[in-house]
Amino acid sequence: MEERSLRVLPSEKTFFTKITSTISKLLVPTKVGINGIMITMKRSSLLKAYENYKEAENSGTSEKMDVIINRYEEAYSLYLESIDKYIMDSVYKKVKNGVASNFEKEALSKYYTITQLKETEYLEYKHKKQKYLLELDYETISESNKEKVLNKYLPFYIEKQDYLYKGILKNYSIQLADNLSSKLQSKDEIYNKIFDIIEEYVNNILPLKKDISNKNLEKEKNEYEQYAVGKLDEKDIIEKNRILLGISREIFTHSLPLIAAEQCYVRLLKQTRNLIVNGLKSKQEKTYKMLIKIIEDYNVKLLSTKVYWDKPEKRDDYKKFWNKYKNIKNDKEKEILFIKYDLIALNRSKKDYSKIIKMYKEKLVKAGAMKEFKNSCKTIQGKYTGSVIKNKCMK
Repeated sequence: MEERSLRVLPSEKTFFTKITSTISKLLVPTKVGINGIMITMKRSSLLKAYENYKEAENSGTSEKMDVIINRYEEAYSLYLESIDKYIMDSVYKKVKNGVASNFEKEALSKYYTITQLKETEYLEYKHKKQKYLLELDYETISESNKEKVLNKYLPFYIEKQDYLYKGILKNYSIQLADNLSSKLQSKDEIYNKIFDIIEEYVNNILPLKKDISNKNLEKEKNEYEQYAVGKLDEKDIIEKNRILLGISREIFTHSLPLIAAEQCYVRLLKQTRNLIVNGLKSKQEKTYKMLIKIIEDYNVKLLSTKVYWDKPEKRDDYKKFWNKYKNIKNDKEKEILFIKYDLIALNRSKKDYSKIIKMYKEKLVKAGAMKEFKNSCKTIQGKYTGSVIKNKCMK
């Protein structure tokens, strides 16, 4: 009897568990429907408040502006809460009950990845959660094929995402400047996050801005697309990040301040030099050409806009460089100037860059910008003695 009773109890529990699970599965679609209606209602209220806000902003009327802004912010908060509730009430239960689609499983996974940041990186969490909830609803609207709703939603979506991406980048820039924050994560992690968020913006938001009039931005966007698909090696990743950094100078000038962008360029230079020293010889020439591009971007796109210099002598050196750069007539002269300028930096560095210095000098000799002569001596009898040493001297 004891054995039989032990067997009966689990079977009863399993039976009632199955019934409860079935009822939950039946209730899930109802929850989804209710949450969907709530999101639609809150979205409509938000877009109306956003239109009023933009209209007041464009007209320049200050009367009742505070009231309009408060209504817009309140509508925005309620809208985000409705999407958040949808995830917790509907998506979570569907995943728990085993009836969720792959999209819903991935959505919940991303949601929890972001919420985990709350304890350690609150500012990052605050911006990323808003960004993600907006992305979730935007994808829902896009898939619904409701053109009128989408066209009405897009101006708000682009403006808000611009603000959030800039906030995330600004936060990463502060972390780069703050040595204490690097205890929680390495500098390399922060650099990677910066490049990742710029790339995310280029992929997700920039295509929505169909009226791009900036020719430099359009050119760099086209260059980036070559590296947007396929498997990338270390050189390709550096090249992609160089292009992304160039794009950031056009879009995120204030969100990724000059001091943070400069650190990113210096990191790319170090990575490329290390790749020349430690990488495959067969790819050395291509890596060298990429290094020249990074040197150009660093000097022209960044240092030329730099106002404050911590050392006056560096500013004076750059002025000499810039004056020479402005008078350059062809690519050969440009390459020679970049090599000479980088040689100064390498010779001052504590790190061993002897292989790159040697390569630079060989390039300069080949270009006719440096002379090569033999160092030898004669005996009393007039014969040459000792080893023949090649020295190089810049013109």
